[in-house]
Amino acid sequence: MNHVYQHFRQEERHFIDQVMEWRENVSLQYSPKLTDFLDPREQDMVRAVIGTNGDVNVLFSSDDMERKRALLYPDYFTPSFEDFHVSLIEVHYPVKYTSLEHRHILGSLMSLGLKRSKFGDLLFFEDRIQLVTAKEVEDFIVMNLNEIGRSKVSLQPLDWKQRIRHSEAIQESSATVSSLRLDAVAAAIYNISRQKIGILIQNGNVKVNWKVVEQTSFECREGDTLSVRGFGRSKLLSVDGRTKKDKWKITIGKQK
Repeated sequence: MNHVYQHFRQEERHFIDQVMEWRENVSLQYSPKLTDFLDPREQDMVRAVIGTNGDVNVLFSSDDMERKRALLYPDYFTPSFEDFHVSLIEVHYPVKYTSLEHRHILGSLMSLGLKRSKFGDLLFFEDRIQLVTAKEVEDFIVMNLNEIGRSKVSLQPLDWKQRIRHSEAIQESSATVSSLRLDAVAAAIYNISRQKIGILIQNGNVKVNWKVVEQTSFECREGDTLSVRGFGRSKLLSVDGRTKKDKWKITIGKQK
């Protein structure tokens, strides 16, 4: 399995091993395995391990979501959307008096004692807010999530076809950096000083591939997704080689 390991970082090997175990169980038991919600990086790792030529296949829930459940299944099985056990819940709140943000909702969900992996995307459009959750925790959330921040809320399960669609615009640009260290790359992307980004990194305000990274010297790779609290999310689309002054040329995509 070293040929798979080589594409990922040392700290990601534990998850690779877990996916290998899922694959082996599906193959031996000849029955499907449904995962919790996975972030895009984890989805890439599942694809890399499962591949396309074995006796175990993989399919992900809705294409227009960022966080998805994976279904690993044997050849005989024909999956349908219902097999993903995904729920959609609308949040009703006093719109005239309250503005709910992503962090407020996420914090309230986590305070219920649920794992982050039990819910997917939070969807926003104008004053509307929807939660994507695992079906097995839908009733628990509807019964127990009565307040977000200081606002009383009520929840209403909806049909999946009623979901708010993602609309994400990416602005592509290029830059040169002295190295591929996290502090150098993030400083170039967000146009802030390396000293300031260093403080943000060390304070746990920076994520790479949806995981907090607190080392300024962390080496970025092509395809990495970066997010800095208060500054938004971006992606290192490509590393385009060296300049004559021995700097790295990079192409980045930043969410508008």
